[in-house]
Amino acid sequence: MSASPSSLSVQLYSVRDQLEKDFLGTLHALADLGLSQVELFRFTSDSAPTYDRALGEAGLTAPTAHAGFLDLGDQDEIFAAAAEVGVGTLILPNSPEERWIDTGGLDRLSADLNAAAARAARYGISVGYHNHWWEIETTVDGVTALEAFATRLDDRIVLEIDAYWAEAAGARSAELIERLGNRVVALHVKDGDLSRDTRKQVPAGQGRLPVLDILAAAPAALCVVEFDAYAGDSLEGVAASVAFLRAQGLR
Repeated sequence: MSASPSSLSVQLYSVRDQLEKDFLGTLHALADLGLSQVELFRFTSDSAPTYDRALGEAGLTAPTAHAGFLDLGDQDEIFAAAAEVGVGTLILPNSPEERWIDTGGLDRLSADLNAAAARAARYGISVGYHNHWWEIETTVDGVTALEAFATRLDDRIVLEIDAYWAEAAGARSAELIERLGNRVVALHVKDGDLSRDTRKQVPAGQGRLPVLDILAAAPAALCVVEFDAYAGDSLEGVAASVAFLRAQGLR
């Protein structure tokens, strides 16, 4: 497959333990893998200056970031901070399972996200949503709850599909991605035995996930390497995933 020159990233949550010990050194280690961009986690207006300085020193950018912006009384501050750091898309990393069991929950969540998207647009920021398993194993309106949710969203809201969790929920993730279409602008890519035991996650290409089919389903999407947990050295795990994905033509 072919991909754009900036199609690879890594979710910094994957290396959170290393970041805690040596924040800047870990960012440099990722840059040494040839990565030019990362995805931020737990992004807030308070963490923004630290991220901004460190990214600049490591020669990295952050086009995407995970942030719990729906929980904020004043969202303007975080959207302004994202724009300052150069984050183009703020992604809601999750939403409680109870919101995904019926149309009422989806209506309320989508209304909140649509309102946030309108506010974020004033700062040149897009917003998106990242799935786990519960949005997909539940059915609403005859389809997965995630697909029912997507029909309720403003056109400018994007999706970051965690292909591992989609597959673990019983979906054929490549087919799900194709059904969701152009709204899918990013993928979380990891591998494993497709269980919910995060300690069994492995680098891309070393488990049961049909990675090549997933990449082919969204060839223009940003491919974000990620581990919820990793039994070995997570930097080595990231490096192995990056090497595998580069062998598929991503850069």
